[in-house]
Amino acid sequence: MCGIIGITGNRKVTGDLIYGLLTLQHRGQDSAGIITFDRMFHIKKGKGLVGEVFNRKHYDRLKGHIGIGHVRYTTHGSDTVTNAQPIATNFPYGIAMVHNGNVTNFKEMNRVLYEDYHVLPTSTNDLEIILYTFASELKNKDLKRLSVDDIFDAVRVTQQKVEGAYAVIGIIANHGLLAFMDPYGIRPLILGKKETENGTLYGLASENITFDHLGYKVIRDLQPGEIIFIDNKQQVHTATGYRKKQHFCVFEYIYFAREDSIFYGSNVAGKRVRLGQKIAKQFLAKGVKPDVVIDVPSSGYFAASGLAEALGVPHHKGLVKSNYLGRSFIAPKQSEREEIVHKKLNPIKKAIRDKKVAVVDDSIVRGTTSKRIVEILRNAGAKEVYFVSAAPPIKHPCVYGIDMSIETELIANKKSVEEIRRYIGADELFYFDLKELNEVFDKVSLCDACFTGNYPTPDVDKILADIIEDRQKEKEA
Repeated sequence: MCGIIGITGNRKVTGDLIYGLLTLQHRGQDSAGIITFDRMFHIKKGKGLVGEVFNRKHYDRLKGHIGIGHVRYTTHGSDTVTNAQPIATNFPYGIAMVHNGNVTNFKEMNRVLYEDYHVLPTSTNDLEIILYTFASELKNKDLKRLSVDDIFDAVRVTQQKVEGAYAVIGIIANHGLLAFMDPYGIRPLILGKKETENGTLYGLASENITFDHLGYKVIRDLQPGEIIFIDNKQQVHTATGYRKKQHFCVFEYIYFAREDSIFYGSNVAGKRVRLGQKIAKQFLAKGVKPDVVIDVPSSGYFAASGLAEALGVPHHKGLVKSNYLGRSFIAPKQSEREEIVHKKLNPIKKAIRDKKVAVVDDSIVRGTTSKRIVEILRNAGAKEVYFVSAAPPIKHPCVYGIDMSIETELIANKKSVEEIRRYIGADELFYFDLKELNEVFDKVSLCDACFTGNYPTPDVDKILADIIEDRQKEKEA
């Protein structure tokens, strides 16, 4: 899972790109990068947060009225500057790209690029698969008379060949800004527009909140398989590419997106409240009533508020988070995740001591974080601890860009709810009921493969076997 942005218009776009990436920092903390175009590509990328990678001089050096940016959360390829995005090529034309997602047929397409297109990728970032497949298809066109239809045709072939989840934004030198979605629309992408005294700016970003901060008007979400091209005259061209039934990632709503984001007309905060309200029925059915509801900050806040409201009990702040240690879920190693949880959460003992506490988190993945939270609350004097997951049990790996790709790492894959309760040390454990998922998310068709094992893309068993093999090689290296 990453954050991407692209802007084209009538003035220099560097400032909007950098600030836009800051609004998407929650989507990736490993690296950041921007590329602009003004007769040539100007690029800056590096490891770390946006504020660490960019400074005043980059406002001057990154020239141009068109540009794209990226914040990375590593799920494919190593965490190196080489694998940071954007990535650009001059074969057969000047093209630069960023993407959010995960190419599932990476190994097969790597072979195709080498054997059929005679292209050798220079990194292990799966964006290169998309970039060079598109570039190789574009090579077959008349580059001196490149048309919008030529670009759309090259995208459609790319969509049919490259499998997985991806929202892509690219620059085609001297032509314009390109964006396209995977056939299932697994990852989000939003189109925005800003009118200025000198003309129009268009933008594309992973979340609408970017445009709220930049003063753009949100136009709409891109649809599965959709292609958009904005030419140098600021004319917007759209087409339906290779399209399948929508499978939008449910974890955008549950965890990854910022709570003030909106996808397909549904506010993230509102959906999280409804999750908590639904879970309240399980408390009532078991005759369990907490004295107080608290949340694991910050993605558990709105589900906790919904639960507290439905149960008629107070919702207090019981855990304080340090905002300078990063998001534990997207730390690359389990040992780092545990260390972050240990250091970043501290209890407000007065809100917890001698109380029956319901603590709400967005999900339970490996169980170690949940176990640590229960320990923190017990040490703070909680009389009883009821742990609540706003997501159903995660039983299956995600191959679309979330770091839970091995079954043995998923506690719900091998343990029952009761076994998980005992492992984390809670008095009661409540999961959101999978059967009620579509009642909450009624405006969008979801990818719920991590709960059900129903993957929208083909050959997932082979992909999972490859992931396990790669992980084993990493351990042995």
